[in-house]
Amino acid sequence: MVQIIGAMDAETVFTHYEELEKTGYLIWDSSSAKKPISAIPSMTPQLKKRILDRFQEMELDGTVSSLVDHLVSRGSLISVELDFPSILASLTEKFSLIPEQASRYVSSILFGAVAGLAGIDEESLQSSIVNRFGDRRTLVEHNMYLVKQVSDLVKNMHGSPYQLEPSTIAQKEFLAASGNDVIAMGKIVAGLRYQSYYPITPAADESFFIESHESLGGQEDGLGSIVILQTEDELAAINSAIGAALTGVRSATATSGPGFSLMVEGLGWAGMNEVPLVVTYYQRSGPSTGQATRGSQEDLLSALFASHGEFTKFLIASGDHEEAFYDSVEAFNLAEKYNVPVIHLVDKFLANSVASMPIPDFSKIRIERGATIEHPGVDYRRFDLGNTVSERAALGSGAVIEYNGVEHDEYGQTTEDPVNRIMMYEKRMKKLELADLEIPPESRATLYGPEEADFLLVGWGYAKMVALEALNQLRKEGYLGCYLHLRMFSPFPTEYVKSILNRFSASRIIALEHNYLAQASMITSMHTLMHIDRSIVKYTGRPMYVREVEEAVKKILKDGLTKVVLSHGA
Repeated sequence: MVQIIGAMDAETVFTHYEELEKTGYLIWDSSSAKKPISAIPSMTPQLKKRILDRFQEMELDGTVSSLVDHLVSRGSLISVELDFPSILASLTEKFSLIPEQASRYVSSILFGAVAGLAGIDEESLQSSIVNRFGDRRTLVEHNMYLVKQVSDLVKNMHGSPYQLEPSTIAQKEFLAASGNDVIAMGKIVAGLRYQSYYPITPAADESFFIESHESLGGQEDGLGSIVILQTEDELAAINSAIGAALTGVRSATATSGPGFSLMVEGLGWAGMNEVPLVVTYYQRSGPSTGQATRGSQEDLLSALFASHGEFTKFLIASGDHEEAFYDSVEAFNLAEKYNVPVIHLVDKFLANSVASMPIPDFSKIRIERGATIEHPGVDYRRFDLGNTVSERAALGSGAVIEYNGVEHDEYGQTTEDPVNRIMMYEKRMKKLELADLEIPPESRATLYGPEEADFLLVGWGYAKMVALEALNQLRKEGYLGCYLHLRMFSPFPTEYVKSILNRFSASRIIALEHNYLAQASMITSMHTLMHIDRSIVKYTGRPMYVREVEEAVKKILKDGLTKVVLSHGA
């Protein structure tokens, strides 16, 4: 649950009040006290009706003040009432602004209120505002005045109940960034040289970030070039990325569900031609356009089995910002080491969340380019059957290389010879077996929690964050559980996962996912032959909340339910 809600308007209060802890703080505009929910045209009719039905049950008149009074009366919730127009009027008077100019600073009222409750000192506030607005001194001055005024007001009224203590962590620097930005940084560190994209939510922000740091310089300035290209569609995006990869540079494309659907044919071409390509796939709610601004984990099966025919591709799924950074580097290493397409699967919850993480440890980062050859001879065989992973020569290296979408011999020339077909088919597929032997299983799945746990949550992606916190809370109530985080679905760490599942009875293993089918549990069952028949799922497009996961676990363990569908959040 949420400890502080800062409501910029009445709609926010009506929409999110149920997410607030009974002991939490609600910051709201007292000038909207008499505003009824019926006067808010931007709310969907369905949501408005549900809220009005609940208000009728609570015998409320539908105004903001009636709801706030009810919330205060039911427990120890604190109402932080601020007269937004009066506060903005003081800004207008102080700096001789017109009201329209002052209205742009409403968000700073909330900033100041939260700063007051958290006891953030003036120096830190000044530093953050300067960091945001740079040398635009007027904006810094206006925002600082407003934030300081509101912060002091809130402190006088309510103190600083969420006083932040100085950090005791030895590491002084942290990185605060969105998942999109972290992945972009990882790609730059990995040596990305070409990225294509067609604008789509939520993938485009990653390319925008790289584009803002794009370098078109050469070796003379000590930097390698990074070229970002917005293409006319997703077909052109993946095909141009494939072309760039064949020239020997580290190449990627980034997209979301509808765009990936268009890329699938190109993905198959990359599989046939053993192209080291990275596709960063940001999941959102589907199918079709679905809920373009909402998150999901609905595309795991789609990504894993994408394109017709059989060929080796790897699939990595990140669970937090730190994993996302290192995974974006590892995706290139795996692509080039094994000459395969790699899909880096991320959900929108991670992509658009801003989190703090330690500055990456660059000593942990290695760059593996795989088996390459700079000066191939006249008899160079791009698809040499003597090795599962053939030496890779770049287009332009002087070698004669033929690429097409049909079955081919060692030189890339078209053939339907059945004996060649078997050998070439098996060459591509055996990369999966080779990688399974070489990639440590503990890097593909991680177990969090005590050895003596009596139940197991199994999940992937951003479910990791809520799972770990829910387990911490459940432990306080006597429920001792652990969490199996699945991080790589191809090659899947079969034996390692099986050894963990074998520790628990079937009634004590619970899938935790943002989709209807519990898709990761299906893949787990496919590989281990161990069926996971209990699940906690959510597919509203909203993230899971810790409290609802806690309650769902109890319903399964105590009440014997086999499936709990979560729905909290407007």
